[in-house]
Amino acid sequence: MTPYAVRVPLRWSDMDAYAHVNNVQFLRLLEDARVLGFRSWFGPGPSMLDQGVVVSRHEIEYHAPLVYRPEPVQVRMWVTATSAVGFTVGYEITDPAEVGSTTYALAETALVLYDFESARPRRMTPEERAQTAAHLGDPVAFRWGRS
Repeated sequence: MTPYAVRVPLRWSDMDAYAHVNNVQFLRLLEDARVLGFRSWFGPGPSMLDQGVVVSRHEIEYHAPLVYRPEPVQVRMWVTATSAVGFTVGYEITDPAEVGSTTYALAETALVLYDFESARPRRMTPEERAQTAAHLGDPVAFRWGRS
C-alpha cells in the first residue's frame, strides 16, 4: 500500500516566537491533509466528514523544527488500524522531494464515527470498512515507543 500524499501550505501565522512552526499548528496541518485525503479516499459525495467523524486521540513525535517558507510540506497518510466504530490514521510530515528530505514529524490520529443526532458513536458501514481497509498500512514507527 502506497500512502496517500498531499501538499499542505504553511501560513505566516503558523510561526511562533522561536521563528518556527508552532507545535499546535502541526495539528492543523494534519487536519488539512485529512480533509483532502478523505475526499480522495471516500469520494466527492457524502462522506464520513459530512456524516460525522470526531478525533478521539492525537499522538505526535517531532523530529525537526519546521521554519516557515513559501513551499508546502508533504503529508503522507494511511490507515494504521480499524475498529467497529472508527479507525486510526498515520502521518509523516516531510519536505516534498524537490525541496529536501527532512522528516518533521510522525503522527497518529484516532477517529470515531459519530452520529450527531443521537450524540453517540456509530458503527462503520460495510462500505466504509472496505474504503478504510483499502488504505491500511503499517503502524507508525514512533522512535520513542507508545505512550
